[in-house]
Amino acid sequence: MFGIEPAVLAFIVLAGFSAGGVAYALLFTRIRNEKQTGKRLQSIKAAETDRALVKASRDRLAEAARRRRTVQESLKELEEKQKARDLNVKKPPLKIQIRQAGMDVTIQRFYLYSVICGLLLTFLAFVAGVPNIVLPGVLLVGVVGLPRWFVSFRRARRVKAFLDEFPNALEVIVRAVKSGLPLNDGIRLIASEAREPVKTEFRRIVDAQQLGLSIPDAALRMPETMPCPEAGFFGIVIQIQSQAGGNLSEALGNLARVLRDRKKMKAKVQALSMEAKASAAIIGALPFIVAFLVYLTSPNYIMPLFTTNVGNLILGVSGIWMSIGIFVMRKMMNFDV
Repeated sequence: MFGIEPAVLAFIVLAGFSAGGVAYALLFTRIRNEKQTGKRLQSIKAAETDRALVKASRDRLAEAARRRRTVQESLKELEEKQKARDLNVKKPPLKIQIRQAGMDVTIQRFYLYSVICGLLLTFLAFVAGVPNIVLPGVLLVGVVGLPRWFVSFRRARRVKAFLDEFPNALEVIVRAVKSGLPLNDGIRLIASEAREPVKTEFRRIVDAQQLGLSIPDAALRMPETMPCPEAGFFGIVIQIQSQAGGNLSEALGNLARVLRDRKKMKAKVQALSMEAKASAAIIGALPFIVAFLVYLTSPNYIMPLFTTNVGNLILGVSGIWMSIGIFVMRKMMNFDV
């Protein structure tokens, strides 16, 4: 090997370089094409990834928009249904008021009781020596005023009892749903274990469901027998959850917390207005107290108000003005929360 001459060695080296140059010249185009193909594949993969991300983002936006439209349509439909029920909830006819008061009395029997009450009250007033000119007013109060006031009183007391127990019922339903029970079982549990009148209202939902009505529709009918906004809130929450989906236990839990906060706010407002209520009670009772004291000290001085027509007229006008004043003070002290 060491005997090779330099000229031959240089020739071999030059021949190798020449062969390598020819091979590189022949393969250069192929190598460049492969590099361009690789870059093109990478750009296509990157573009496909970007398109997938864009498509996923577009799908998420479309799903959010669809759900928003569904919620808006549900709220619009619920608002229309609520407006249709407002007439029977805010100013219901007497038959519905009797039902909302929890009284198992037909409208015919109620009218009969009203007439009996009016006749009895008029008879008592006549025996007590009330002037004959006042007896028609006493009859009207006994037939129309007193029975309807009793229905309104029972209705307000029933609503108050419902609001005291309703948040507890909602929390029981929330625990039942979180434990894996369906909403139907939670409502049936309240319909069998809760206190009145919550028990009766949820029993109506169960009965309506057995008749083929869905739970959201049955819950939306609750304000017809329980005239308070809280009952309407419950129906709206159930309706929206059934149409738009979502966490039912969280929604009902938030509703129960809102109802408890409303109750606390009402109690705080009542405590702050108690001084004004006491002042109004004193002002309203003061004329009667003064009249009684004057009768004890000087009966001949005050008796003309009860024995003469002019005195009766003065008492009637005074009673009307006092009633207006008490009504105004009551409106000033009562706040809607």
